[in-house]
Amino acid sequence: MIHSRNRRLRVNESVRSLVRECSLTTNDFVMPIFVMEGENKEEPIPSMPGIFRRSIDLTVKECKELFSLGVKAVNLYMKVSEDLKDNTGKEAWNKNGLMQNTIRAIKDALPEMVVMPDVALDPYSIYGHDGIIENGKIVNDATNDALARMSVSHAEAGADIVAPSDMMDGRVQVIREALEDSGFTDVGILSYAAKYASSFYGPFRSALDSAPKDNMEIPKDKKTYQMDFHNSREALNEVFKDIEEGADIIMIKPGLPYLDIVSKVREAIDLPIAVYNVSGEYAMVKAAAQNAWLDNDKTIIESLTCFKRAGADMIFTYFAKEAAMILNR
Repeated sequence: MIHSRNRRLRVNESVRSLVRECSLTTNDFVMPIFVMEGENKEEPIPSMPGIFRRSIDLTVKECKELFSLGVKAVNLYMKVSEDLKDNTGKEAWNKNGLMQNTIRAIKDALPEMVVMPDVALDPYSIYGHDGIIENGKIVNDATNDALARMSVSHAEAGADIVAPSDMMDGRVQVIREALEDSGFTDVGILSYAAKYASSFYGPFRSALDSAPKDNMEIPKDKKTYQMDFHNSREALNEVFKDIEEGADIIMIKPGLPYLDIVSKVREAIDLPIAVYNVSGEYAMVKAAAQNAWLDNDKTIIESLTCFKRAGADMIFTYFAKEAAMILNR
């Protein structure tokens, strides 16, 4: 006779919900948002069905809808005009730049919305790299100084948390010191501590035209600063360094193919962990759902719940709005 039967705790949804180990809510989501110049403008991103580039006014409208659904945080990216790009990234700290004006507009309309601007030079670079290039190489320390200026300008505009995604060595410390020196002691740093050189970023780069340019004199990819996807112990090394330098939240990117990294980091640290459900992951689910190969809603909720099960506290995901609608139903 069988005395121990695990199925007793699966007999119906009420029992299953009582013993459930993790749950997904709208409080877990951060919605990445693409912003463009203009007014009352909206452009679909073909490789990311349902995702758009929007002008500031429509971005604010979208943020209001997100907040009403329970999504309380947004992550901002700018589609920068070609004539504003150079090798220094100086447009990134223009007090009246697109990013700074967007931050102010959102915070004026929704003071309680958590605004996390992306801190990286690739949208502002003529080369599409996250750093300044000298003699054919991405230079680390000069890039850090630029990232610090960018972060301070975001804080001045009203950002709650800055999110450096560049993977330069030591940049968290440089940014933290710059924020402290400028009086922004309450502005947090969400550090992309373990960001891998991944093939899953393709749709995102097409959305911002931020892929590395085809130029024989510069690196053709980001492998000299983003992590090698073969490695996992290296991720812990990166995480510990960023914590020592003053990071408040640790990001792991990409998401679904790197759940082992999320779990490993969760076991090692007590700080909040963010995970990025990146554009390629989004595009794959949408493509399969549009062909009726997957159930759209069920796959979204299952995949996002996997991040929580692995140990993430927050999820950056292009599914945030759609997932909030599903959960609210």
